Amino acid sequence: VEPVDPVSHPTHQPELVNALDEQSKGETKEGVNDPLTQGDLESHRILVKGFKKAFPALNLVSEEHEEESIEGVTAPSFNHPDIIKLANGESSVSAKDITVWVDPLDATKEYTERLTQYVTVMACIAVKGVPVAGVIRKPFDDQTYWAWVGHGTSGNLASLHGSQEQEDLRVIVSLSHQGEVKDVAAKAFAPRQVTVTPAGGAGYKTIEVIKGSQDVYVHTTLIKKWDICSGDAILRALGGKQTDLRGDEINYSHELDPRNEHGLIATMHDHEKYRIALQATSKS
Repeated sequence: VEPVDPVSHPTHQPELVNALDEQSKGETKEGVNDPLTQGDLESHRILVKGFKKAFPALNLVSEEHEEESIEGVTAPSFNHPDIIKLANGESSVSAKDITVWVDPLDATKEYTERLTQYVTVMACIAVKGVPVAGVIRKPFDDQTYWAWVGHGTSGNLASLHGSQEQEDLRVIVSLSHQGEVKDVAAKAFAPRQVTVTPAGGAGYKTIEVIKGSQDVYVHTTLIKKWDICSGDAILRALGGKQTDLRGDEINYSHELDPRNEHGLIATMHDHEKYRIALQATSKS
C-alpha cells in the first residue's frame, strides 16, 4: 500500500505549529500534559479513514478517535513499486487475524513546542498479534523508514545495523522521565560510563537506535502500543529486538489492552544482556 502522505497537509508545516487549535487530553502518568492538535486529527482522518475505505473489515486501532463518515475520503494507492515487487507470490491472510495500529502524530507535545525533529507518523501491521510490517514517517525531515519482516526494507534502512559495543553506553529515554532512568541505567550498567539522552517520540527514539546514534532505548513506565508497534516491526526485520522489561514480547492483537504497562527496551545488539541488567537493578 502506498500511504497518503499527511505532511503535504498545511497543518503539518512548522510555521503553523502554534495555530493548531490545541486541546488537552489530560495528563500522562508522569503528570505531563497530553495535547491534541488539529494536526493529529487531520492525520487521523487521512490514514485511518483511508484504510477503512480500502479495507472495511480491517481491525484498526488509532491513538485518536473520531466517528465520522468515510464518504469523500481517498483510499490509499496500491501502486508503490517497492511493495508490488515484494508482494509477488505472497499468500493471503485472513482479515480477522490482522490488526493495524496507527499513531497519526507521535510526539504531539514536542510538535506544539516546535521540536519537530521528534515528530513521526506511524502505522504498523500485526498478524495474530505479531508485528510484521511497520512504517515510521518523519514528515519534517522528509524521511520514511519502513520494513516488512522477511521481505525487505526501505533503502534508507538497508545499511543500518545499529552500533557496535564501545566503552561508553548511550541510552535514549523519554523527556518526561529522564531523571529516573538515568539513575537506574547508571547503576545497572556500572562500571561503564552511561550517557542518557532525553528525546521525544517513541518512533524517533527507535530510529536513533537503528541508526547507531544510541545503543539502548529504555522506557520504564506505561506506553501505548500504537507508539511502539512500528518500531518493533522494523527492529525485527533488521535483526534487532524489542520486549517489555520482563523480557516478554508484546502482543499487538486488537482484542487486548492497548496499554503496555511493563516498560520497554529496544536494541539492535545484546538485548538480553542489557535487559537483565536493568531488571536486576529494578529489583534491588
